[in-house]
Amino acid sequence: MARPVRRVAARAHPVGLAERLELNAAADGRIRELTSIVKRVLPRGSVRNTLWGVPLGHPAHAPLTDLPIGAYSSAALLDLLPGTQRASQVLIAAGLTASVPTIVTGWADWSALHREQQRVGLAHAAVQGVANALFGASLIARVKGRTGMGRVLAFVGLGTLFTGSYLGGHLAFRMAAGANHAPSAAHLVPLGWHDLCSLHELPDGWPVHRRLGYLDLFVLRQGERVHVLADSCAHLAGPLHQGRIVTVQGETCVMCPWHGSTFRVGDGSVVDGPATARQTPFDTRVEEDGTVQVRPI
Repeated sequence: MARPVRRVAARAHPVGLAERLELNAAADGRIRELTSIVKRVLPRGSVRNTLWGVPLGHPAHAPLTDLPIGAYSSAALLDLLPGTQRASQVLIAAGLTASVPTIVTGWADWSALHREQQRVGLAHAAVQGVANALFGASLIARVKGRTGMGRVLAFVGLGTLFTGSYLGGHLAFRMAAGANHAPSAAHLVPLGWHDLCSLHELPDGWPVHRRLGYLDLFVLRQGERVHVLADSCAHLAGPLHQGRIVTVQGETCVMCPWHGSTFRVGDGSVVDGPATARQTPFDTRVEEDGTVQVRPI
């Protein structure tokens, strides 16, 4: 007779607690509402692409977080030294100011994540919101001459800030939100040309999936010309071969079926986010016998 499996309770470890957030569907209704609001307030276009970081080539939110974290941390450090009250006030004010673009870019990124990522992201935003409120209260207390209370609020805010930053790190590194999911071909495919398939196997104007060693490829034939990109979308690894072929400013592009990232099929460059890194492109040629060959660029 099979023995029942005993479920071991997860330890109160930071990673375990963050993973519980991933699986907790209690806030999914609110997440859907907030996602809809963010998409209405920040419609697709140049503004939203800028918030995503498309012009920079990587997400804008992550580097912006350094500004308020650095300012708040420096203010708390100066609070341990005599004669630094004015400097601490200036740093807290700078942190509050820098938090505005940080928050806006964060919500833009959050609106284009998977649901499990959004659950952790919502908790991250809530905790960081509390931290900003505490530092705001600290600044008000200092201006009113209640320096001791201001320092206490700043240290509580700093602890809250680090808690929220941990959730942000879990989201970025453990859950790979914001990472480039389009694999680099250089170390996976030997240099030189490689047979892929016959040209006549490829439907004209319709994207298909092919494999080259360990790589999944997006392949699009247009007449006698063949375009090949890494198939995993740079944003969150959506299958590009299931995407829609569109024309943007006279150029053929593919739109990811998951979150709408759009890439030029000719060189893999980003036309529209949330992806910020380009798709890995491949050189192609067609041999006299109709064999399509590819090589990493």
